[in-house]
Amino acid sequence: MSKRTYFGTDGIRGQANQHPMTAEVALRVGLAAGKVFHRGGDRRHLVVIGKDTRLSGYMIEPALVAGFASVGMDVRLFGPLPTPAVAMMTRSMRADLGVMISASHNNFADNGIKLFGPDGYKLSDAHELQIEALMDEGLQEGLAEPRALGRVKRIDDAQARYVEIIKATFPRNLSLSGMRVVIDCANGAAYKVAPTALYELGAEVIEVGISPDGTNINEECGSTYPGAMANAVREYRADIGIALDGDADRLVICDERGQVVDGDQIMAIIAGAWAAQDRLAGGGVVATVMSNLGLERFMAARGLTLERTPVGDRSVMARMRDGGFNLGGEQSGHVILSDFSTTGDGMIAALQVLAVLVAAQKPMSSLARQFEPVPQILKNVRFSSGQPLENAKVQQAIADGASSLKGSGRVLVRASGTEPLIRVMAEGDDDRQVAKVVDSIVAAVKAATAA
Repeated sequence: MSKRTYFGTDGIRGQANQHPMTAEVALRVGLAAGKVFHRGGDRRHLVVIGKDTRLSGYMIEPALVAGFASVGMDVRLFGPLPTPAVAMMTRSMRADLGVMISASHNNFADNGIKLFGPDGYKLSDAHELQIEALMDEGLQEGLAEPRALGRVKRIDDAQARYVEIIKATFPRNLSLSGMRVVIDCANGAAYKVAPTALYELGAEVIEVGISPDGTNINEECGSTYPGAMANAVREYRADIGIALDGDADRLVICDERGQVVDGDQIMAIIAGAWAAQDRLAGGGVVATVMSNLGLERFMAARGLTLERTPVGDRSVMARMRDGGFNLGGEQSGHVILSDFSTTGDGMIAALQVLAVLVAAQKPMSSLARQFEPVPQILKNVRFSSGQPLENAKVQQAIADGASSLKGSGRVLVRASGTEPLIRVMAEGDDDRQVAKVVDSIVAAVKAATAA
């Protein structure tokens, strides 16, 4: 595969007003993606654009609009809206392309551009490379004639549409009446839609992180800072807490005591309930190499499989589509329920957990720990040059570690896709042995980088 210049593992991302997250690059994305998804013919071509609440969205959005309109694409602007909502609306509005302006769980200084095809799925590598090739062309290439320029409108009911869509995923025979729910929206894209959906389903809603000011997205709130959610749950004696990230495509939950429930446990809750209802497709769940061994054992005990993929929700979704699975996700809280959505959706996942909770008529603490996680240690080693993983002594340390844990654990060593880091992870039943294995591999990697 050709080397990427702009696109990373999840779109284009960087610090706002610095390459590649500049107005010029956004303009080039609009020009290039507009050309790729302008299919010819007489019909109008349409792109829909959503964003989170970052200040830099006001810079990136108009630059994208200018690019798309200048190659003859009509544009519909949603304003603040979760990433999964943009994916849904791309398909439901029969758009040729969907765009989300967000850097997800990063702080406000960063921003990003994610693209969705007309089917609502993230773009393939081939499409991203095609767009990259066109981005470096001259800005005068392939522009529309004056009469063929795109028209731009705001869609005022986008948030209401999404609220109705996610409410429809909650079982009709159940209600959240009598349930006290804390929702932390991370001062991000879901700050209006998430509390509204929960309220309309009957819950008493305690809102956290619903006052975005352009610079406070993910700041001491949301899924990357679950303490705010947990504190509110304890203060208001809520039944459950839900914390989303800045673009609401992932979540973490806490029980009524404020104990945090990660993505692995959330997948186990949903998988167990769906399997009992004969709703779990594919015979199991798709997760990444980072998911805890405890989840794998939980699935196996129920005659179900856990299929592992490389890190990234795109890899998870690809395997789900290939294998006919309808549940997958990541330990970090990306949970994909393909019966309802083409990408991770924090609110839809939360509503499925709430459905299990309401039906069980038990406190969340009794459901929160579906399996006992095995001790898992992850350490990062920064390097400045070379390929440490190709070093013979590093390879030997990895092999020795895997051998020592055989049958009771596993070792995973990989290079980060976004930083010059080697990530060393091991897990197993004996926490001291796990720590010993990780430290041994870390020492070998450090020695290799120092050589």
